[in-house]
Amino acid sequence: MTTLSIPISSELATFIETLIRSGKASNKADAVRRALTYFAEEQAVNAVLEAQREPNLKGNIRDLMKKL
Repeated sequence: MTTLSIPISSELATFIETLIRSGKASNKADAVRRALTYFAEEQAVNAVLEAQREPNLKGNIRDLMKKL
């Protein structure tokens, strides 16, 4: 595991402390790991949703190229 040291705003530090006090995170590192995991999952879901909006190209590739 790698250690990362980053500056954060006082608002984020307060939010992290709130997560710990409420039991949603066991410590600061856990809070940040959970946030990054949530962000990564959100990005994956957005990628799937974006892919679903892409046109569904079916058929002969030569015919499709003529339409372009």
